[in-house]
Amino acid sequence: MADKIIIGNIENCDLPELSIFNLQARIDTGAKTSSLHVDNLTRYQQDGKPCVKFDLHPNIHNVDETITCSSPLKDIRRIKSSNGVSEERYVITTLFRLGNESWPIDITLTNRSDMSYLMLFGREGMGDRLLIDPSATFIASSSTTYMMRP
Repeated sequence: MADKIIIGNIENCDLPELSIFNLQARIDTGAKTSSLHVDNLTRYQQDGKPCVKFDLHPNIHNVDETITCSSPLKDIRRIKSSNGVSEERYVITTLFRLGNESWPIDITLTNRSDMSYLMLFGREGMGDRLLIDPSATFIASSSTTYMMRP
């Protein structure tokens, strides 16, 4: 357990392959899959392979700022949301960075406009790397050095 990263219930993260930096993510152990709020989601083919293109507003306080992202499509999954509604979502795999650590995670793309955070970081993305202190925020993302359990 000493090698696990301790994180709070909200952390700043980067999705560098999508050119998204300092994105606040809500940590949710109740969610299996991570999800990201996107607008204008479209599917297309590139070199015969399925891809998706979407817009993201990285600053929730400035909706005029938009980043257009694209990624290969990994999968389409039926996801049951916290309110019990089931929907099909596109899934991408991208690099997730928290502090000075990074690893690939699967993210579903959806409309989270009614939620407080653009990204939900779920259990699959966490793997066996993390411990969560639900009483704290921005533990791992407040510096480039993680707080480790003694």
